[in-house]
Amino acid sequence: MTTILVTGGTGTLGRLVTERLTADGHEVRVLSRHSPRYPVDLREGGPGLDAAVAGVSAIVHCATTQRGGDERSARNLLDAARRAGTGHLVYISIVGVDRVPFPYYRTKLAVERMIEESGVGWTILRTTQFHDLLVTLFRGLARLPVVFVPAGVRDQPIEVAEVAARLAELATGAPAGRVADMGGPQVRTLADLARVCLRAAGRKRPVVGVRLFGKAYRAFRAGGHLAPERAVGKGTFEDYLRASEDKDCPRADGS
Repeated sequence: MTTILVTGGTGTLGRLVTERLTADGHEVRVLSRHSPRYPVDLREGGPGLDAAVAGVSAIVHCATTQRGGDERSARNLLDAARRAGTGHLVYISIVGVDRVPFPYYRTKLAVERMIEESGVGWTILRTTQFHDLLVTLFRGLARLPVVFVPAGVRDQPIEVAEVAARLAELATGAPAGRVADMGGPQVRTLADLARVCLRAAGRKRPVVGVRLFGKAYRAFRAGGHLAPERAVGKGTFEDYLRASEDKDCPRADGS
């Protein structure tokens, strides 16, 4: 049994990583702003972070936000890992961060480079986006009578539990560098996936593709965020919707 720290351990992915490692007999420390034992804001660091990192054999870094601060958080975490002599940091990243000039992707790529140059043993896993992200997207878009989606864009959603299992496996092994990407089992258009989401919710709404502009949109249209050669995921979007409760597209009134 080893002691492993999971940052963002109360989030969608981190919680499942924690559960998997615990079930496998490891001692897990959960670090997040709302963790009862290690309530740490990684953007601020401090003594609480050093206490969380002390004595762990590995760190699984799942904490992230699209509101900014990921690079500062990674810097604080890496500094603490070096002080503690931690031998392995596992980082979850996104397929296409080096091909799609989307601001959040650029941040993820910058964090990857920080980790690679840190001197700490590292493993980086890139995956395609999770099913629940698409549901969140469609939930917002479905508030209008017509669901508008970016024209010509495809996605390859993957089941978050499968990613969690892979991260847990990597955390208990030796640093492996950049490992093979993980992609969901199917590459499908956003329009098709939106219709599936609406149909699962029993709602009829026209879905219309809209052409957008910019380098990021062109990169998404070109499939820079996809990994069709690494379609190793098993759970489909329909599987996710069938297994989920209260995760469908809302009514037009937002209910």
